[in-house]
Amino acid sequence: MASHNPFGKSRSNLSNMSDANEPGRPSVPSKVKFSRRTNSGRYVSYSRDDLDSELSAADYANYTVHIPPTPDNQIMDPSISQKVEEQYVSNSMFTGGFNSATKAHLMDKVIETETTHPQMAGSKGSSCAIPGCDAKVMSDGRGQDLLPCECDFKICRDCFVDAVKTNGGICPGCKEQYKNTELTDLVDDYGQQRLPGPEGSSGAKMERRLSLMKSTSKSVLMRSQTGDFDQNRWLFETSGTYGYGNAFWTKDGNLGSSKDGDGEGVEMQDFMNKPWRPLTRKLKIPAAIISPYRLLIFIRVVVLALFLTWRITHQNPDAIWLWGMSIVCEVWFAFSWLLDQLPKLCPINRATDLQVLKEKFETPTPSNPTGKSDLPGLDVFVSTADPEKEPPLVTANTILSILAAEYPVEKLSCYVSDDGGALLTFEAMAEAASFANIWVPFCRKHVIEPRNPESYFSLKRDPYKNKVKSDFVKDRRRVKREYDEFKVRINGLPDSIRRRSDAYNARDEIKAMKMQRQNRDDELLEPVKIPKATWMADGTHWPGTWLTPGTDHSKSDHAGIIQVMLKPPSDDPLHGESEGFLDLTDVDIRLPLLVYVSREKRPGYDHNKKAGAMNALVRASAVMSNGAFILNLDCDHYIYNSEAMREGMCFMMDRGGDRLCYVQLPQRFEGIDPSDRYANHNTVFFGVNMRALDGLMGRVYVGTGCLFRRIALYRFDPPRSKEHSSGCCSCCFPRRKKKSNVSEENRALRMDDDEDEEMTLSLVPKKFGNSTFLIDSIPVAEFQGRPLADHPSVKNGRPPGALTIPRELLDASTVAEAIAVISCWYEDKTEWGTRIGWIYGSVTEDVVTGYRMHNRGWKSVYCVTKRDAFRGTAPINLTDRLHQVLRWATGSVEIFFSRNNALLASPKMKLLQRIAYLNVGIYPFTSIFLIVYCFLPALSLFSGQFIVQTLNVTFLIYLLIISITLVLLALLEIKWSGISLEEWWRNEQFWLIGGTSAHIAAVFQGLIKFGFGYEVAFTLTSKSGGDDVDDEFAELYIVRWSSLMIPPITIMMVNLIAIAVGFSRTIYAVIPQWSKLIGGVFFSFWVLAHLYPFAKGLMGRRGRTPTIVYVWSGLVAITISLLWVSIYPPAGSTGLGGSFSFP
Repeated sequence: MASHNPFGKSRSNLSNMSDANEPGRPSVPSKVKFSRRTNSGRYVSYSRDDLDSELSAADYANYTVHIPPTPDNQIMDPSISQKVEEQYVSNSMFTGGFNSATKAHLMDKVIETETTHPQMAGSKGSSCAIPGCDAKVMSDGRGQDLLPCECDFKICRDCFVDAVKTNGGICPGCKEQYKNTELTDLVDDYGQQRLPGPEGSSGAKMERRLSLMKSTSKSVLMRSQTGDFDQNRWLFETSGTYGYGNAFWTKDGNLGSSKDGDGEGVEMQDFMNKPWRPLTRKLKIPAAIISPYRLLIFIRVVVLALFLTWRITHQNPDAIWLWGMSIVCEVWFAFSWLLDQLPKLCPINRATDLQVLKEKFETPTPSNPTGKSDLPGLDVFVSTADPEKEPPLVTANTILSILAAEYPVEKLSCYVSDDGGALLTFEAMAEAASFANIWVPFCRKHVIEPRNPESYFSLKRDPYKNKVKSDFVKDRRRVKREYDEFKVRINGLPDSIRRRSDAYNARDEIKAMKMQRQNRDDELLEPVKIPKATWMADGTHWPGTWLTPGTDHSKSDHAGIIQVMLKPPSDDPLHGESEGFLDLTDVDIRLPLLVYVSREKRPGYDHNKKAGAMNALVRASAVMSNGAFILNLDCDHYIYNSEAMREGMCFMMDRGGDRLCYVQLPQRFEGIDPSDRYANHNTVFFGVNMRALDGLMGRVYVGTGCLFRRIALYRFDPPRSKEHSSGCCSCCFPRRKKKSNVSEENRALRMDDDEDEEMTLSLVPKKFGNSTFLIDSIPVAEFQGRPLADHPSVKNGRPPGALTIPRELLDASTVAEAIAVISCWYEDKTEWGTRIGWIYGSVTEDVVTGYRMHNRGWKSVYCVTKRDAFRGTAPINLTDRLHQVLRWATGSVEIFFSRNNALLASPKMKLLQRIAYLNVGIYPFTSIFLIVYCFLPALSLFSGQFIVQTLNVTFLIYLLIISITLVLLALLEIKWSGISLEEWWRNEQFWLIGGTSAHIAAVFQGLIKFGFGYEVAFTLTSKSGGDDVDDEFAELYIVRWSSLMIPPITIMMVNLIAIAVGFSRTIYAVIPQWSKLIGGVFFSFWVLAHLYPFAKGLMGRRGRTPTIVYVWSGLVAITISLLWVSIYPPAGSTGLGGSFSFP
């Protein structure tokens, strides 16, 4: 019986797999075609876009390659033809989308300045010297020409093949016989390593790149992950013997053997005798700290229970309404505190060992004789949407920090998602790729930290500390000058693009007027209307958003765009030269793959904001590089620690790491005011809460700085997932486990615990879409993401040395498929956004996405590095900060009212982990009770009553114990988390500020959305700084009015007036009741102390608030208090205020 294997199709076919039942669904373009004819019979066909008619003779071509084999044009070695095609691909911009053909626009240049790096798109190369041929000469990894004759006659690949086959191998330049007529040998002579291949393998690309597993009668999603690798025999060149979750080689195998076969191999006994060296370790909190901490939590829970019982049984008959409101609020506060505190019972710290990682994956061993990196591929996603709110210079610096990171260059890829489709962002990224040619080798040579040039050159510490190379000062001065020029170019891009576009548009208007005059001799001419297009540096129309939006060229209506800014690097290190800008003799000058992506947008489609952009990157990267792991960063979060990726990989590659869905690293921020007025650092959240959740193996995904396992995003269950009983009565009525013929070890690629489900060909497109490229990449990503099977204790491992093969070169069909998967229609009738990838339907898609993974049984860890892993910016302006908190709180309310509520979680989620997620959805509702409680002191002072009838000893003792335990818990949290007391207090202050402003607004927005279906739009947080260059924190003092400020202002004013009224009432009373006054004033001051940063923010810059404001505020408060006493005189008073009366 034939096996239904969705991953077994050849990738070279570029099959659409479109559902035949869906005639309305557009098909994926299957080919890309080129456009001219060479002497060898190679047909290349150029076609023009409709817009090209306006561009006269602009060098602009849409092409697709088709080379039929003919007697005089036999197909050469695949590795060589692929390298040539990759050169075309890297110099082309691919566009396409809904009901439009995929086109590849050959670009002479992508920026105004000249590009020199051989990997850079639009890099200049020598032209063929054959008359009538405009092709480029073949080049090596350094960009140097490959010339087959000693006379250095420049000839392209096509003309060289013609000369060998039709001209007897005579050089057209010197008319001498070529000494070497084999193009493959020519490339080898220039130091270019040929790609390895199996015997007789001119087979499909799929067999060489993607198919790592042998097809069996079961679907790939169900079959063993430790089966034989027959199709990949050429990759390992060994006879594999597999144990329980382990792989090793026998001594008679080829791996680790010498040429004569007598070399020493690897035996199972070698693994058994080898001591296990873990990549990570847990650092438990000392018992002297954690034990008292847990004891205090227990004591406080007991005291709160006794206190609430006492409060309920001791009513205040004089003010039953005041007593009732306070009881309801206090019960909720106790419940909310319990939800927040219970997940903190098991905090934990972790540490990594980078030296062990290097020894296991990058040190020569019998299984990896060359010592090439055996680490898995890593794709880094950077998302941006608006170049006005997210300055291109900030994004460019983030890109440069990624390109310079300490991770194997050939394994690292960077994808930039421009959701606005702006030419400004495109050219800024091209400028960054060009500057990386200088910056990245400089960082590698001198071990620069941080590798964000803006941050590095702004460091206030000594830049020469620990630098030992004599040319460092000279190199730093030169690179600093280049960076200054780079910044000027970036800052000048908006004007440059506008001037260029105006010039080209004016030229087109003049041409159109001339044509009009020629066609209509003496007729009355009407004004010529030419679309105000935005033009690229090569003189062609920008396919994305125009400066003056038009049809097919606006933020919500433009084609999909993919541009390979830096093509994939060579497999072997490429050292620089001493001649030129820097001495790079012993420095690897290769750069990682860099791709610009702008997904297609069309009217009538819901593009799902950032979550939709991230899913588009997941699919595009799966087709182009298919890294087993994904690191996502916001455009303003750069890599501060160049080893951060390696530290995260330690967890993924450690024993049991295959069950980790992601590794979250903390967010750290720059540009925050020294006092951190609005708790922008979020140190309590990242230092306390996240460490506590890490003890539950379920910390929350916070949107950036997170290293994902790709297959976890694909909705697969973790390996070795066990059967779980469900329901609260499972101990009494356990669920009967199903018997399965498939062992637990063999079911890593499984969905929804359905052991009998076959992922048939008809079912796969309904889940992942109709791209076979994407579907074929899934088992490869799973295999590459496994830990190294170098010890019997490692389950579900992969053989050592399996990932040391070169990366497959890019071709036109691959990039064309990537265009198809970022099209606006691709997700129709699939599970993208609902069950696969980033989840839609919430403004906090990050929390929901992480929750779905934990709900399927995946684990996650929190990696706190000694040196901050990432750093970014945060809004220090009060209004921006409130809107940021509003967006987070709105997302939490959406989670509470959705199917992602933790109350509906699966049995795979632990109890404390479920409580933590429940708290995520509930915490905004605390604002309702918080606002009421903030008004209670004022109501108490106005009415002359208090929440209790009298301030007796019992009440004060309870209050004292609750307060003391809270302070002691805070001190112990500070002790085991490492935060400061000031940071803890700032967090408490902003908890009340946010709770009385943004959180209450979020609750109402959530109720409106789920009650009336009205979607509330949110504002993108600005990443740009203030305009005041003299003050780094100018934004802090800018006051922008927002309706969110109304509740806190009201609370402050009412409490201030209430204090004045309370003092006046008590002073002029015949029998002053000081106990009630003290109780009300104490709680009012508690409220005002928490709102102090908010009040300070309203005052603007220090010293600029007029004194008259304070004078009038005091007069108003006194006047209102006197009026209140006049209207409601104290009991027993015969006159106004006793002996006081108005004149």
